[in-house]
Amino acid sequence: MAYDFDRVIERRHTESSKWRKYGEDVVPLWVADMDFASPEPVVGALRERVEHGVFGYGYNLERSPLHDLFADRLQKLYGWRVEPDAVVLIPGVIPGFNVACRALTSAGDGVLLMLPLYPPLLRVAGNVGITMDAVDLARSAGGRYEVDLDALARAITPRTRVLLLCNPHNPVGRVWRREELRRMADLCRSRGLAIVADEIHSDLVFSGHRHVPIAALDPEVAERTITLMAPSKTWNLAGLKFGLAVIPNGALRERFAAARADLVYGVNILGYTAALAAYRDGGPWLAELLRYLEANRDFVVDYVRRQLPGVALAPPEATYLAWLDCRETGIPDGDPFTFFLENARVALSDGTTFGRGGQGFVRLNFGCPRSILAEGLERMRRALAARR
Repeated sequence: MAYDFDRVIERRHTESSKWRKYGEDVVPLWVADMDFASPEPVVGALRERVEHGVFGYGYNLERSPLHDLFADRLQKLYGWRVEPDAVVLIPGVIPGFNVACRALTSAGDGVLLMLPLYPPLLRVAGNVGITMDAVDLARSAGGRYEVDLDALARAITPRTRVLLLCNPHNPVGRVWRREELRRMADLCRSRGLAIVADEIHSDLVFSGHRHVPIAALDPEVAERTITLMAPSKTWNLAGLKFGLAVIPNGALRERFAAARADLVYGVNILGYTAALAAYRDGGPWLAELLRYLEANRDFVVDYVRRQLPGVALAPPEATYLAWLDCRETGIPDGDPFTFFLENARVALSDGTTFGRGGQGFVRLNFGCPRSILAEGLERMRRALAARR
């Protein structure tokens, strides 16, 4: 391997939220933040830009080399042809889906979500002042999640205006298949819904699966869709606050621009510098990262099945997040988050924060050196064993 993902980098004494939220004796496997150094082309580009020493306003970032590079990337990866002008630079995907819903709804309208779901997506309705029309994902006996299209259709009300889609899905790790996306898109078309697609994990898809942007299905779907992507999860750049919205429909782009005016401004110079370097030169690092993450995924799946009685896990198809079903462990109060934090000194993401369907679950981040992952899992094993 050309890159050393096994190297442990000390983060406790930086401004890291992941490593400073809990005590120094806690193994943090919670927030979606990898413990790997970003690739050297990104670090080198940042170093060069910082050494220049002047950080004034960016010129013409409405149309930059990154716009052309990203549009070309969409064509090469997905066969999705978009004009560079359809790419809008934003300071992150979370601001992006909040702005998108502001642009597409009015007071009293509704947004449609599939639960459980990434917590900031659950907060959109309250932030924007609209209602949440939620439906549960279906779950097979093996723990694999599916879209219940009939339930999704029933959840649409006369006030529903937007489907807020997460693909790949956080926290369940599904990569929605083309035929699943087609059925969702056809439903939105027939019921007059716009689509806001959070596709931030689109680069982190494991072998045997392929990401399909829902807007890439056909031009008519693209015309009603705002797609949100970012280099942040892919190259571990979340702290630089950079994302991209792909909005082929010019009128929709204007509504998006009006909704963000003077509130969600532009992107910062260093975030832009890092993103440009990552998309231009970060491919080899990403290829190695995916191999490492997939091996970590397999390690977690095997360990859970052999060593954590009562815990169930459907192997994630993407992301570096494992959705652990702890309902059969007999953990007190059905609260695995508190149990593992207090008894194993392992911090996981509390399933209840992902909405309905999250009770008794925790989300585990395996985007870290194998030694840290193994230590966290071993602590969890010992905590469960001590209860027997």
